[in-house]
Amino acid sequence: MQPNSSKTALTVRAIAPAVAPRAREGLVALFLSGRSLRTLQAYRDDLQDYQAFVGAPTPDAAAERLLGSGHGAANAAALAYRAHLLERGLAPATVNRRLAALRSLVKLARTLGAVPWTLEIAGVRSEAFRDTRGCGVEGVRALLGALAARQDAKGLRDRLIVRLLFDLALRRAEAASLNVEDVDLAAGTLAVTGKGRREKLLRTLPDATRAALAAYLGARGTAPGPLLANCDRAGKVAGGLTTTSVYRVVRALGASVGLTVRPHGLRHAAITAALDLTGGDVRKVQRFSRHSDVRVLQRYDDNREDLSGEVAREVAATL
Repeated sequence: MQPNSSKTALTVRAIAPAVAPRAREGLVALFLSGRSLRTLQAYRDDLQDYQAFVGAPTPDAAAERLLGSGHGAANAAALAYRAHLLERGLAPATVNRRLAALRSLVKLARTLGAVPWTLEIAGVRSEAFRDTRGCGVEGVRALLGALAARQDAKGLRDRLIVRLLFDLALRRAEAASLNVEDVDLAAGTLAVTGKGRREKLLRTLPDATRAALAAYLGARGTAPGPLLANCDRAGKVAGGLTTTSVYRVVRALGASVGLTVRPHGLRHAAITAALDLTGGDVRKVQRFSRHSDVRVLQRYDDNREDLSGEVAREVAATL
């Protein structure tokens, strides 16, 4: 709790009743059910943050207070919470995600007939710069070069991680969720569960990626389970890498060649390279990157060619 927000939080607690009707019982569990592990953890963290703000003993109690306070008071509580988040210096994206979690919870309550209203508090505007270029093709070559002589299980696994993140533009959560059963070397395909999806999408493996997979599976074995396994110092493999572990592997590889590299930076580098190779064919690259909104790729394309900088130079030259 931030000191300058304590009075606001006390006011929010005071205007909300502690008991909600039976129609709202179990709402939080229902709200969280059926979500991916990543989304589940994010929403759970968001609701726990709001719970701490209002001083409720549980997320369920926090939800009951919000829903039981009525339309105007609930919006006032959400407005106070937004101010509290901004006072803490949180990034606009974090503020907006936490407010979106509250809006979604109330929307579900309305759908179920628990309340007749919705939250109307909007998020905050953000125009943050996003570098979509990544470490570049030369950076990826440097990572692979550092692994070229490694034939142990960990070295082969790390090479495969780089290949999956760059060759197929996978997100680190997508790579970490892969199982051996998703690999079909004979057919040259990999079944990937994309962001926000439940069904798997078959991706055709480039020859280099297929070779990296085959080499790694030769060291790991083909027993069912997580594809990207933990490797101990004795070379044994067991369990699967988490998304955090994938992040650490890539960061360590980057540091070994004097670069600052993130897993998503490899995906960025792949998408930028794809735009270069296709002459900026955004629609074609959208199939490769699996972005749901083509406008995201247009941002990549602008950064790739520095279109805004090109126009700025032309404007400046008129003087």
